[in-house]
Amino acid sequence: MYTFPRQLKITALSFIVLGFLGMAYGFLAAPSTVEEAQAMVATAHHEGEAHGDTTAHAMPANDHAEGTQAHHDTEEHASNDHGEHLLHQLQNKPWAAVYVAALFFMMIALGTLAFYAIQRAAQAGWSPLLFRVMEGITGYLLPGTLIVFVLLALSGFHLNHLFIWMDPEVVAHDKLIQGKTSYLNVPFYLIRALVYILGWNGYRYLSRRYSLAQDEATDIRYHKKNFQLSAGFLAFFIVTESMMSWDWVMSIDPHWFSTLFGWYVFASMFVSGITVIALIAIYLKSKGYLDKVNDSHIHDLGKFMFGISIFWTYLWFSQFMLIWYSNIPEEVTYFITRIEDYNLPFFAMLVMNFIFPLLILMNSDYKRKYLFIVMAGIVIILGHYIDVYNMIMPSAVGDQWFIGIPEIGAFLFFLGLFIYIVFNELTKAPLEAAGDPYLGESERFTY
Repeated sequence: MYTFPRQLKITALSFIVLGFLGMAYGFLAAPSTVEEAQAMVATAHHEGEAHGDTTAHAMPANDHAEGTQAHHDTEEHASNDHGEHLLHQLQNKPWAAVYVAALFFMMIALGTLAFYAIQRAAQAGWSPLLFRVMEGITGYLLPGTLIVFVLLALSGFHLNHLFIWMDPEVVAHDKLIQGKTSYLNVPFYLIRALVYILGWNGYRYLSRRYSLAQDEATDIRYHKKNFQLSAGFLAFFIVTESMMSWDWVMSIDPHWFSTLFGWYVFASMFVSGITVIALIAIYLKSKGYLDKVNDSHIHDLGKFMFGISIFWTYLWFSQFMLIWYSNIPEEVTYFITRIEDYNLPFFAMLVMNFIFPLLILMNSDYKRKYLFIVMAGIVIILGHYIDVYNMIMPSAVGDQWFIGIPEIGAFLFFLGLFIYIVFNELTKAPLEAAGDPYLGESERFTY
């Protein structure tokens, strides 16, 4: 049985405490009035730049008095709208930081669950030695999805402005969103979220239960049940994962859509989940556990990390190229915003998620070197966090982004929570699925 090391537990709890303080700072530092928001932006731009338009629009007071007054009223109204918009963006920053981190770590658990279900449904012979690692990671799925659901519900109660389609005033003046209200309305939205969460966690609970029961069984009936359950779950998953990506990510910008988006989000969570499986397996081996897991198992995980990174890049390029080439204004604005306002994270993500894994993991021998897998894995995890960051932030905070204390705090908080829950889950069952009928094949696996 695995024992949760005291040092790792202290590290996880330290991350949680530090992260909580960072998130609290973000909420406390957020402006509460338009004036505070404008002052914060003016300070950030060394003053003057935020107010440059005021003098530029000055008009003579003696000539054309009525026209001047009308122009002044229009400009004042526009200024008020801009001020409110700026306030909402800055107030969204701590919420968006928490949402990005919460969503990212939930997606790691969900991607791992999909990979686990595929192994079960395919009756793969190489992976049973890693089943308990996968089950440990998916132990985070329930708390992770519940946290995301709470954030969605708080948005529905108008405690933030992350989802503009939830704001009745915005909807009243936006015909495009009005045409989507039969789907994008808070009650139906939360009901769908509950369906996703119940389905995913229901499968995880039953599959884990069958897996443990198989250890004590004298036949393979629980293995067969797991096979049937996993095959059915994958059909449910591929539909609900796509809908989740539309609801929880794409609807932050309800004016934009992509028919490829569900697959794109899936590739991101899938490679993140596989990467975490590899990192935790290597960590456990370094502590003297998983002694039957050999270099060939790690090599296979490295192949998946490499292959899905290429698949993610294919989807990214397909989405980017088709939208950019067609140059339809309501579609291309998605990438223009990210290239102009998020230039560094947008292109850094591409390097971290494609070029770096390509160079490191292309060599077959490197996939057997734990150092290279760990190095590539850390970059992939950070790269896909930035990927989720790029999906959320431009629509939530506009150009008022910065990876500062709230963002780092949220990442540390959920990282600590993830580590604590996952490694605590690993202590609840033997690290070897002793009753699995393919365990012998897994032990003898050689690439």
